Amino acid sequence: MRPTRGVLYPARLPEFHRLPPAAGARDLAVWFWIPEWSIEPGRSSRQEIVGYPALNLVVEQGVVTLSGATTRASHRDLRGTSWAVGALLRPAAVAALVDDPAALVDTETIIDAPDLADAIGAAMSTGEGRRERAVAVFSDWLVRRVGAVDESARHANALVDVLMGDDAAGSVEEAAMRLAVSVRTLQRMAHRHVGVSPAAMIRRRRLQEAAERLRLDPGIELSVLAADLGYADHAHLTRDFRSILGMAPRTYRAGSSEQSPDENARM
Repeated sequence: MRPTRGVLYPARLPEFHRLPPAAGARDLAVWFWIPEWSIEPGRSSRQEIVGYPALNLVVEQGVVTLSGATTRASHRDLRGTSWAVGALLRPAAVAALVDDPAALVDTETIIDAPDLADAIGAAMSTGEGRRERAVAVFSDWLVRRVGAVDESARHANALVDVLMGDDAAGSVEEAAMRLAVSVRTLQRMAHRHVGVSPAAMIRRRRLQEAAERLRLDPGIELSVLAADLGYADHAHLTRDFRSILGMAPRTYRAGSSEQSPDENARM
């Protein structure tokens, strides 16, 4: 997974860091993400995301929330001065936090973890090195909460690697073949550990890559991009783009090319 994917307008981001988990938590989190912001009174900074098909555990303002996978682009308007510390969870961590991740799709729930909230709050108030200390604390908490990672959990992690990694499978059938399981087993694994289908995960990866390439290479032809990503034609790409992002690829391309870092504070 490339860290730049999923953020539709990177130039709008406040101070933002993605840090790797501590060694003991590498089976439990892909990375930790930490935005910090200070927005002038009366203004806001809109962050628009087409998220990874995964769950996020987030600490902010003394509250711990678990957010499910999403089926569409989402946004959040940042105001005031604050921070958040989130973990993009790997499937091996999910069962210890929620029985049915499908029930959290497009929503979130509060996790009763005052010890984690207090420890992260303390770490983030310590000045230089605060982000690294927060990640260490968060990693340690995940390890203790999840316990030993068994082979079935590692197999679930491999599912996400096969569907979302840089050398990802182009179809559900190919993913099942790589993992040496049936398509039905693959579907059950995805539902149990992520909450969405393998086909939805492939679709999300393609859309993330489409948005990234349109932003980085505004001159690319849509027909070429569609073919590169495995779409039947550019009309198919456009339909997917509209259904998830709410706009056509050409509209997004024009808007993303106009963004600048000075636009991160908006009325």
